[in-house]
Amino acid sequence: MKAIFTTFVLLFAFTVNAQNFQGKATYKTSQKSNFKIKDDKGVDDKMQEQLRKRLEKMNQKTYILNFDKNVSTYKEDVKLNAPKPQVGGAGIKVFSLGGSGESDIYFKNLKKNSYLNQTEIQGKRFLIKDKLPKYEWELSSETKNIGTYTCYKATFSKEVESKNITIKNGESVEEVKKETIVTTAWYTPQIPLSNGPANYQGLPGLILEVNDGKKIIVCTEIILNPEEKITIQEPEKGKVVSQKKFNKIRKEKTDEMMEKMKGRNGLDLGNGVNIKFGG
Repeated sequence: MKAIFTTFVLLFAFTVNAQNFQGKATYKTSQKSNFKIKDDKGVDDKMQEQLRKRLEKMNQKTYILNFDKNVSTYKEDVKLNAPKPQVGGAGIKVFSLGGSGESDIYFKNLKKNSYLNQTEIQGKRFLIKDKLPKYEWELSSETKNIGTYTCYKATFSKEVESKNITIKNGESVEEVKKETIVTTAWYTPQIPLSNGPANYQGLPGLILEVNDGKKIIVCTEIILNPEEKITIQEPEKGKVVSQKKFNKIRKEKTDEMMEKMKGRNGLDLGNGVNIKFGG
């Protein structure tokens, strides 16, 4: 059985190396919310639960990864009739301060070990240009099936600053602490491409699932060598900045918005999400 599987991988690797090899993978994302409201007038447990569910629903999205052996684009599959964020509960409104997602494109060039990320902050478009992140993957022999594909487990750890925001009596309290995050990925050697969703890559097979404890990305469909040719283009619109520069700009804009919203019974949660209290 092992010999048959090895032969299959070798034959598929030959197909991948073909000049016209292409594919399309669909991913579903979900994310837990760590937002809490305590002792705020008019915000009961039921309302808080509605708000938490609203925030988590806003993070349930579908993305498409179009790829060939060297380049790929990762873009949200935006539906024209998708409902816009509305009232999350009596007296609480949840809405977006960032871009619609339609213009956001994450382009990878595996051959050049680089990426371009076209994104927006409050309507201003940026084009982040930088080197692909290098992950210290630890490979495991543990396997599981995702659809018809046999996947292997890989993990890496990193220390990050975690922010927990609590609203108490109308004032936001931000708690910052350091924690170690373990990211788990499941990749399949049956598609021997060192690629995956978002900025994940660097494994001996296409990544079909990612879980960092808060965010989960799962592949739900793969189409290899579709009849209709896929066009993969580099994004070109936006002010060109490095990832470090963009992170600085985003923090400045988030801090500015948080100060403005404090005076209007509101709070910016980052990532383009804002909560407003009252009418």
